[in-house]
Amino acid sequence: MKTFVWLVKREFWEHRGGFLWAPLVAGSVFLILNMMALIAAEVIGMRHGMHFGGSDLHMLIEKADAGDLAKVGTGLDLALLSSTGIIGIVMGFVVLFYCLGSLYDDRRDRSILFWKSLPISDMRTVLAKVVSAVILVPVIAVVIGIAIGVIQLIMFAIVLSFHGINAWQLLTLAHPIRTILAMITAVPLYALWALPAVGWLMLCSAWARSKPFLWAVAAPLVTGLMVTWFNIMGLFNLSSTWFWHHIVQRIILSVFPGSNLVFDEHQMQAMAQLGDDAPSAILTPGSSFLLLGSIELWIGVVAGIALIAAAIWFRRVRDDS
Repeated sequence: MKTFVWLVKREFWEHRGGFLWAPLVAGSVFLILNMMALIAAEVIGMRHGMHFGGSDLHMLIEKADAGDLAKVGTGLDLALLSSTGIIGIVMGFVVLFYCLGSLYDDRRDRSILFWKSLPISDMRTVLAKVVSAVILVPVIAVVIGIAIGVIQLIMFAIVLSFHGINAWQLLTLAHPIRTILAMITAVPLYALWALPAVGWLMLCSAWARSKPFLWAVAAPLVTGLMVTWFNIMGLFNLSSTWFWHHIVQRIILSVFPGSNLVFDEHQMQAMAQLGDDAPSAILTPGSSFLLLGSIELWIGVVAGIALIAAAIWFRRVRDDS
């Protein structure tokens, strides 16, 4: 176990730029853009004599019913969560390119000869990279996302306080602990959902003699186009929509957080049944576990394990010399 932990630490040290600095820079840029927007709003308001806040907002809050106050709280929760959007996109690209290079780069620079001389099995090496991709990277992104979200809320509170609004009272309508728990509980679900994509990318990384990106992306796209062509020609009874939805998108785009909300029909139906309560329901920890009832998730997990096993086998037998 101790060796495995050191292998994961090695992955962090070697890829600190992508694992840590990329989401940190993305979050900082997000904060700076929000700050610039607030300053621009203040300047434009002063130039045109517009005033926001004060007694008008107090009056609106006093007259608001429980439903309106709940919507204000949901809006604040979404503001806390908003920074994770851009950080999640950056994280998806980091995981994608990390997996593509994880088993290819050390073959390319021949450092694999050194790592194979150590008493560490190929299975441990590959699994350490899998854990880095589906656990370590999302955990770092969530921690940075929470920090950026809290800073953003404090920034809004300070700006509102300049307008005579008791922003701290307004912030009591938010549910920061519930939102943070929802973000934390989403990490293990992301690990399960991303497994087929991580397995496919690592398989290409272990198998391809060159240009693993081309094989990982072009192969499913060309296959999808062929299935579409066969479907148009009526040669085989194949559903091109099913193939693109369940194969191509799953093995390429599942590394992006939130892709399950778009690609998983079970979760989309569950969210549709919530109606107007969907935004607030998404921000609860229990909403993340709706994914566990999806058969698509578990088929993907089985496929991901098989692809990772194939990557371990190729790692063991591949001889580029």
